[in-house]
Amino acid sequence: MKGREYALRKWHSLLGVIPVGIFLTQHLVVNHFATGGAAAFNKAAHFMELLPFRYFLEIFIIFLPLLYHAVYGIYIAFTAKNNVGSYTFFRNWMFTLQRFTGVFLVIFIAWHVQETRIQAALGQEVNYQMMQDILSNPAMFVFYMVGVLSAVFHFANGLWSFFISWGITVSPRSQRVSTYVTMAIFFALSIVGVRALFAFIDPQLANM
Repeated sequence: MKGREYALRKWHSLLGVIPVGIFLTQHLVVNHFATGGAAAFNKAAHFMELLPFRYFLEIFIIFLPLLYHAVYGIYIAFTAKNNVGSYTFFRNWMFTLQRFTGVFLVIFIAWHVQETRIQAALGQEVNYQMMQDILSNPAMFVFYMVGVLSAVFHFANGLWSFFISWGITVSPRSQRVSTYVTMAIFFALSIVGVRALFAFIDPQLANM
């Protein structure tokens, strides 16, 4: 791998975890306040809107890193050689799913930003009622469910790759341990994200 491409991939991996992965986790946690009802979610969302240097953080800590990760990720997805047909072991499937979820997430995130951030810029308030209106459509609920699970998988599996590419997990044993850790992260964040989605429909469903 040439030096320039190696550096681009390292940055792609790093930005996928810090700050994009951290933002994803924070976003899911804020959404999870919906399990406490409309007032709890609106209070949490309003707190995030009052953060100092909000627009600086959104542009330079979220949107630009996410844009780079998405654009270069699309390049990787369409130039990577998937070998699932020949080698159907676990990691090769994870490799393929990482690429598929990455492409899907570009569509999902663009749609989500249009429905929330762009609407907010046009004067609409991003609150519990907005999300309830969106998710009351069964097709949109399924779309968001797939989007949340794809985002969590992409982050957790990308974290496994990040540990290797940055020399944190070198030995086969450390990589096996990393697999269990990242799978646990996937299941934990999936529960948080799915409960939040159901909470926008009916908080009682989220607590079943």
